[in-house]
Amino acid sequence: MATGWRQIKMLPAAMLIAVAMLIPGERAAIAQTATSSAAPASSSHLKTLLAHLQRHYQETDSFQANFKETVTRTGAPPRDRTGVIYYRKPGRLRWEFQEPQPETIVSDGSLIYDYDPGLNQVVETPLKSAFKSQGVAAFLLGVGNLGRDFKASPVASAPADGLEYLALTPKGGGDRIELGVDPQSYNIMTLALTDSLGNRTQLQFSGFQRNLELDPKLFAFTVPAGADIVKPGSS
Repeated sequence: MATGWRQIKMLPAAMLIAVAMLIPGERAAIAQTATSSAAPASSSHLKTLLAHLQRHYQETDSFQANFKETVTRTGAPPRDRTGVIYYRKPGRLRWEFQEPQPETIVSDGSLIYDYDPGLNQVVETPLKSAFKSQGVAAFLLGVGNLGRDFKASPVASAPADGLEYLALTPKGGGDRIELGVDPQSYNIMTLALTDSLGNRTQLQFSGFQRNLELDPKLFAFTVPAGADIVKPGSS
């Protein structure tokens, strides 16, 4: 099986990048809440933050951003990759990973294709069955709800790097997602997932462009000549 198949477990991150840049009118309101709150990680603060993030998600139809991915696996040195992500509602997604391990992940709204050029192998799976949580899949399809689908909590032992940290756990089951939020702009600057084996995938984002016209061809995938096709779960 292609090593890239493991990346599909990381895709919940993609749904939350849609909330990465708050709409201009909301920044002052959230900043005031954070400043006046004696406990930044209080329940009321988390609810306020989630409400603003949800509104921004609903008003975002597409985006493009650069990313740096760091994968840390138990007993192995960290692995870094960079690339570009594109997203358009409903359910269209494209990750382009660059060297040293190129990879392309495309969702056309129905199927997810994960292409590993080193193996010349494509892992193909239905979008709705690619996630442990239906709530997580709903975010990619454009009908997600943070309060309904996730449990929010503060992050223990968060780095002292000037960011505000928030954890989201899918109520329907799935890996915990940690967000690092800029307290001035409230942009999501980092996003990390840790699986049940202790493997950690961290993403750092930059260069966001929101609600732009994206070429439909970005979300269409043609299987390369001679590539093996793997369909997990098929007999």
